[in-house]
Amino acid sequence: MTPPPADNGKRKSVTGTRKSMAVGFLLPALLLLGALVVYPIGYSIYRSFFDKSGDSFAAFDNYVEIFRDDTILTAVKNNMIWVVLAPTISTALGLIFAVLTERIRWGTAFKLLLFMPMAISMLAAGIIFRLVYEQDPERGVANAVAVTAHDAFAESAGYPKARPLPIHPLKAGGGGTFVTKQTVSAGEQVNLPLVGVAPAKMPGDAKIAAPAKVSPDQVSGTAWLDFTRGGGGKPNAIDARELGLKGLKIEAVKDGKVVDSTQAGADGTFTLSSKADGAELRLPESNFHEPFNGVDWLGPNLVTPAIIGSYVWMWAGFAMVLIAAGLAGLPRELLEAARVDGANEWQVFRRITVPLLAPVLAVVLVTLMINVLKIFDLVFIIAPGSSQDDANVLALQLYRSSFGTDADLGVGSAIAVLLLLLVIPVMLFNVRRLRKEARR
Repeated sequence: MTPPPADNGKRKSVTGTRKSMAVGFLLPALLLLGALVVYPIGYSIYRSFFDKSGDSFAAFDNYVEIFRDDTILTAVKNNMIWVVLAPTISTALGLIFAVLTERIRWGTAFKLLLFMPMAISMLAAGIIFRLVYEQDPERGVANAVAVTAHDAFAESAGYPKARPLPIHPLKAGGGGTFVTKQTVSAGEQVNLPLVGVAPAKMPGDAKIAAPAKVSPDQVSGTAWLDFTRGGGGKPNAIDARELGLKGLKIEAVKDGKVVDSTQAGADGTFTLSSKADGAELRLPESNFHEPFNGVDWLGPNLVTPAIIGSYVWMWAGFAMVLIAAGLAGLPRELLEAARVDGANEWQVFRRITVPLLAPVLAVVLVTLMINVLKIFDLVFIIAPGSSQDDANVLALQLYRSSFGTDADLGVGSAIAVLLLLLVIPVMLFNVRRLRKEARR
């Protein structure tokens, strides 16, 4: 039996590599890891126990401040919303897209289109969606769609800024309405002049205003824009180039009750029945309220869901590609056996496909959860200054507390430590899952 070779004090690893050589190769990576990861974490923890100047020991005061400051509490709440909604929606959409595109002819092209947003930086995506959520429907795509859908089912006001002048026979009636200063009588011409409407905003089919045909048993009149383009004309009189207020709603009111109503024609003329004799004429508020101008996507109530929508637009494609890869590796014989046994497609999807894809879904979900915990770019770019506090998240608050106009590195470091503590459980779950997968 051959004796083992002498060690000579130079031990080798199980792979036959001298430990000194292994340390030599690992040392640069360890130094970088220490300089870029370990040291910043350690210094952040150390700095979080000192005050704003860094000279006085503050113990846990900075951590207490996190839960006292309303702005930081809003950031914590928003982070919770992000962690729950963004990964869940992205993963669910990715699963749906992966399953649906598996059976269509142009599935690869569809996947490419959905994955393309991943090639865009968060900064560029933020700029894109800042424009998408623009309040002006002529610039913002989201509000252009919202206004189009609204106007398709609801009638918009015709003259939102119209109003009478003091010399006109109309006065404010409360609630945005205008009423005649005196009651009207049958057989008389009733004039309802208004101003405040730009001629360019008038209906395209409005005609030159004309006096109404008077009938002894009816109340007739004209509603018109008492403004002559280019100047001229007399106030409170129908002039040659003034347009009728087509579609203006007119109500006859007696003792607080509407007894008759009508709308002005293209030339502004209108006719009411004899019921209107002795009544006040009222122009209801529906003629004048501001038209629907879209949804305030970046207002305090919707800014967080709107930004989450932009995140889902970017990351749903990523989730779809990973899930589609897992879907391609599923044993087809199990799916076919279920169909042979009489299971419909929904049952196959719910009881076989989803359970088999559980490891892949867990990978996608955990990856996105870690990603959204440090979301910063989209919130910083999309949320306007007026609602940035309402859309605030911990990573953004970390930046504002550390480098803002009133920087407090103690609080900023405490927020950084809090973020680390929030990420650690997710990372531990991921490590346990990976080890469990490796043992299979």
